[in-house]
Amino acid sequence: MTFNPLEQRGIPLDRQLRNWRELNVQPIDPDRCDPYTRCRIITMNGIEVEAILFSHHLARNTVDPEVKRQLAQTRYIEAQQQKVVNWLLPGVSSVLETTIAYEQVAVDLTAWVARMEPDPYLKQAYQFGVLEDFDHLYRYANLYEMIEHRKAESIVDNLTEVMPGRPTKYHHRNPADNVRDPYAKDQTDPLSKLHALTIMSAEQQTMNFYMNTGPTYMEPIARQLYQEIGLIEEEHVTHYESLVDPGETWWEQLVNHEYNECYLYYSFMEQESDPKVKAIWELHLNMELEHLHTACDLMRRFDGREPQEVLAPELPNVLTFEPNKQYLRELLDTQMDLTTLGAGYVREAHERFEKMQEQIHGGEEPPSERVMAEHQDMFGREYRVQSEGEHPDPAMREK
Repeated sequence: MTFNPLEQRGIPLDRQLRNWRELNVQPIDPDRCDPYTRCRIITMNGIEVEAILFSHHLARNTVDPEVKRQLAQTRYIEAQQQKVVNWLLPGVSSVLETTIAYEQVAVDLTAWVARMEPDPYLKQAYQFGVLEDFDHLYRYANLYEMIEHRKAESIVDNLTEVMPGRPTKYHHRNPADNVRDPYAKDQTDPLSKLHALTIMSAEQQTMNFYMNTGPTYMEPIARQLYQEIGLIEEEHVTHYESLVDPGETWWEQLVNHEYNECYLYYSFMEQESDPKVKAIWELHLNMELEHLHTACDLMRRFDGREPQEVLAPELPNVLTFEPNKQYLRELLDTQMDLTTLGAGYVREAHERFEKMQEQIHGGEEPPSERVMAEHQDMFGREYRVQSEGEHPDPAMREK
């Protein structure tokens, strides 16, 4: 079924405010829920956080006090949406359990986007990034078994494999080499804009989550691993945000944000297996439709353009959480040894990369390597979930 958000009316803005009872949602049961329900929750939390932060930045760059008030009205509703979505996560889950779910999002969301992305340069950006998040999942899963003596398969539920990706220690690049070339806003497929905004928002939320939760651990190796991967998430946000055309006006960006929220809430409503969570996706979609119309009016007023000039005429195929095991194995087989140079990719360890490696590692093994050594000492093995057979790269097979 085709769905055009521009032709749909949602709940009027003055009827969107919820009281405490309505905001007090029942969290999911981590032992019984579909892992992809948790992934959808984590994704939409990141999307709502980005919507709120973008609206704040727009307000700080807006002179008209009436527009500031209009943005504040919508933003408060977005903040309520974020509270509802994020509070679906259960308090009984530890930070590390939620972290592993964040990395499952990073792996399966980015892999799906890479598969569907029509632009070859943008596709390569997602393929490059997903092999790094894949390795983060593996490192955190080994830390989880060390600290909590539980296995990550109870979280990822055999939907996502756990084994080495591009080794985390090689993710530390000169910051200049994390900046990609942007798409051209007037030539690119509208789907590419949605993909870039989605992955940027998800990675930004992961970066924020690690920077705030990392120091809550007492174990030195946990604190250090969160610090290391948290810095790589900074690199990833730089990598993905640079794909967005900086020539988009503020109002164009606002419309893209609101349209993307409609796209994702609609996508997740279509595939959600938990009836209570599905009802929230449907409610929020009906709110976002009205936010989109408000943004479109602002674009017409300040840019003198119709939103149809920048948006897809109808929503693309629904963004889907599903296993990407074979696709990831193909990437593991062909792209493990890539790094970046300028806005492109190379297989050689160039001078700028080697200098950064020397400076940050200081002649020692980083936390991502030490966590594996400590796990080996404790258990006499690594923790992996390889449901599809041996690692595609013989060098990465368990000794």
